[in-house]
Amino acid sequence: MSVRFEKETIKQSQIQAPPIPQQVDTVRHEIAHVSHSFGGQLTSGRVQSGYLAAYLQQLQSNPLRTKMLTSGVLAGLQEVLASWIAHDRSKHGHYFGSRVPKMAVYGAFISAPLGHFLIHVLQKLFSGRTSLKAKILQILISNLVVSPIQNTVYLASMAVIAGARTIHQVRATIKAGFMPVMKVSWITSPIALAFAQKFLPEPTWVPFFNVVGFVIGTYVNAHTKKKRLAALRRKHYGDDRRSTSGRTDDYPRGKEDYPRRDY
Repeated sequence: MSVRFEKETIKQSQIQAPPIPQQVDTVRHEIAHVSHSFGGQLTSGRVQSGYLAAYLQQLQSNPLRTKMLTSGVLAGLQEVLASWIAHDRSKHGHYFGSRVPKMAVYGAFISAPLGHFLIHVLQKLFSGRTSLKAKILQILISNLVVSPIQNTVYLASMAVIAGARTIHQVRATIKAGFMPVMKVSWITSPIALAFAQKFLPEPTWVPFFNVVGFVIGTYVNAHTKKKRLAALRRKHYGDDRRSTSGRTDDYPRGKEDYPRRDY
């Protein structure tokens, strides 16, 4: 009797268990539902009375000004956060150095207008085209045309902010940093753009890409600062001595290239 009972139990469990493909489809449906709900909540429902709705309203009525203010604030905050992560203190021993307002100016008056123009052209070029072919083509143009332009301008601006004063120094910075920055863009940009195409309405693309760019920019900036500090330690003090304050420019002039002596 027990053997027969066990066989019947096994048969019933096999009948009641849904097939694996059905379980996979259910999981995919749940993921898509959550993602669509997340995208929809950004612009509708309870959020309409919140800060995001007010920001999106300003983005619609004053797009360039809103983007300039947003990019300026994020660029300055990015510099402070990257300096804190890399332990890169100013000559006065704090993380709010002279590069913070310069980065804010870059974000507001260079990065934001350039991004506003390029994204506007990209969205206008593919307006109303929702096929898979159009989405893939949009990603390719973004990575092969838009990203190289933005990264070149970014590297040139960072060279000037870091102290470059000649065309040769700016070109050397672009040449050295272009491919590493492009590799990061080629990894993150398709994922971010595909997510925006699938789940986010176009008005929310700008704040979404601002957040993505802020995270990536902070990582790249902090990584660059760590490498520069390590190079300065090897040059001036050797590998065993650590110095995280009293930093010099990346392109020093005259006596600024030498460490300050206390005797």
